[in-house]
Amino acid sequence: MSEFDLIARYFVRPVHRAALGVGDDCALLRPTPGMQLAVSSDMLVAGRHFFDDVDPRTLGHKALAVNLSDLAASGARPLAFTLALALPEANEAWLQGFSQGLLALADAHACELVGGDTTRGPLNICITIFGEVPAGAALLRSAAKAGDDIWVSGTLGDARLALEVLLGNITLPADVLAAARTRLECPTPRVALGTQLRGIAHSALDLSDGLLGDLAHILEQSHVGADIDADAAIGTIAARRSGCTLPQQQWVQAALSGGDDYELLFTAPADKRAQVLAAAQRAATPVTRVGVITAQPGLRVLDANGAPLAQQHWASFDHFVDPA
Repeated sequence: MSEFDLIARYFVRPVHRAALGVGDDCALLRPTPGMQLAVSSDMLVAGRHFFDDVDPRTLGHKALAVNLSDLAASGARPLAFTLALALPEANEAWLQGFSQGLLALADAHACELVGGDTTRGPLNICITIFGEVPAGAALLRSAAKAGDDIWVSGTLGDARLALEVLLGNITLPADVLAAARTRLECPTPRVALGTQLRGIAHSALDLSDGLLGDLAHILEQSHVGADIDADAAIGTIAARRSGCTLPQQQWVQAALSGGDDYELLFTAPADKRAQVLAAAQRAATPVTRVGVITAQPGLRVLDANGAPLAQQHWASFDHFVDPA
């Protein structure tokens, strides 16, 4: 099967919102008047971001989901995406599953595949996604204000716990592991919540590298500090709510620095709590308050009594730093 046969069989689809899709040197997008384009790219590399034996359908889902999560964090509505794909070989069964997972999620969000590239090489997936947001309404990392509540969507830490099981470091009951592994391999992008938070939240980002590490980006760009309620963050972990028993430090590490959550972290004025909860209800997405933005610089993690916890092994994931 040639490169162009591969593209035609698995990735060429008619477009309805774009002016021109796959087949030319460039795609042509048609943004809505009064909207700004939101653009993001993410790369998934075999052996770095996923195991070699991961189900190709879930991998296709995740490849697009992590990009949709970036749009969600900006409050943007998806429009289209491009796919750059390096493959060791043109394995038809793998391509069938991968394209099905990818395009099923694309269809769910009316996000059209409009172009890209394929080549032979180590398995590498790079997606660039395009969305639109009303001019001046995008959620940014730089707009947090002292006194804002800090919120997270969904659950934290379950993806990290699944990874720890797959690495042989811990064990979980089969049903709990199945749910946690879904969080790792098939995350849910919070696009509906992101659009609902426009005009309510001050700042936002998507949680990919861990709560504390990602929150630090908001603090740095907004020139503020934060107090985090460790118990509130730990309380979101679905595996913990199921009754599993693990050392407390394992729960702390999973919730605060686990990574691969692909939830939204956002800040909003304390007097807009009711509006935040109403937005979450409209988006059918649970949210939890896990802290407060402070004028005092620095990031403090507090226990239920307001006492600071010693910060050990809570560093954010870094692609160029090997784990200790």
